[in-house]
Amino acid sequence: MKHLYSIGVLAVFASACLAAETSTPNRPPSSRFPKPEVKYTLGPDSERKEGVPRGKVIDFDWKESKVFPGTIRHCSIYIPAQFDAAKPAALMVFQDGHTYLKEDGDFRAPVVFDNLIQAKQMPVTIGVFIDPGFKRTEFPSDPRGWKPQPENRSFEYDTLSPAYSEFLVSEIIPHLRKEYKLNITNDPEGRAICGISSGGICAFTVAWNRPDQFRKVVSHVGSFTNIRGGHKTPDIVRESEPKPLRVFLQDGASDLRSSPQNRRPGWNWVIGNFNLAAALEEKDYDYKYVMGEGGHNGNHGGAIFPDTMRWLWRETGRESKDEGREPVQREARRQ
Repeated sequence: MKHLYSIGVLAVFASACLAAETSTPNRPPSSRFPKPEVKYTLGPDSERKEGVPRGKVIDFDWKESKVFPGTIRHCSIYIPAQFDAAKPAALMVFQDGHTYLKEDGDFRAPVVFDNLIQAKQMPVTIGVFIDPGFKRTEFPSDPRGWKPQPENRSFEYDTLSPAYSEFLVSEIIPHLRKEYKLNITNDPEGRAICGISSGGICAFTVAWNRPDQFRKVVSHVGSFTNIRGGHKTPDIVRESEPKPLRVFLQDGASDLRSSPQNRRPGWNWVIGNFNLAAALEEKDYDYKYVMGEGGHNGNHGGAIFPDTMRWLWRETGRESKDEGREPVQREARRQ
């Protein structure tokens, strides 16, 4: 009887193991290699400084898109205090503009621009902060931000097509020149584009499709994954003749890695950024890849944003002792 009981226990145990294996085939545990929770601190160039003149931020809405018909979106422009209409200014466009615009957010672009332009560590630069399109006739009553998420965001940002670059070149830039009398440089070396997550791959796609218009790219935790074929971007780079682009990539070791689904081939954010950096290295691009300890957010990218701008615009601002220094990993605190 004791022998039969043992056999029965083993059979039940084996059956339970088999059920566990068949119910979750090839699924790695989500916490196999947990990463530490970190918080990066912002540096002095992300804070207001006494005596530094402030640029002006003007909000406007764009409801007349022919490239993305049936969409409406919030936008803002930053005009630096040093802007002189007689001289062409550099241009930098931000996707998901609200997250780069906030003065208490991760990036604080207007504050950083004020400080670096005054210190001559970047050129006099007009900032354009564009949100994705809502597919409706009226804006939600919620404050401008991530919620509710604009319905057209993935279509605009993740699609590997020239549509978004056409939207900028044929609609937004002409509007800025006409409505606000802004003298924006025609030199693509003086034009940059930046974004976070899907906005990051959008920034790269715009410059890739239109290097005659934009040649400087910043991607924060970019979604170079198979949302709409973005995982193919590294291979596209490898298979093409080099383009005159300067590319800054930032990612975090915990970038959306907790989900087993996101570790499938083509869906891994960390690998997607690694692969693009490798492709840029193989093709000898002017690029910088900085990996932090954070996740899919703007904390690390925001902490190094001033140094990113110095690296991106390093031909200018030769008067500063900090000229040309590399982006650094700011101090990280465990939460």
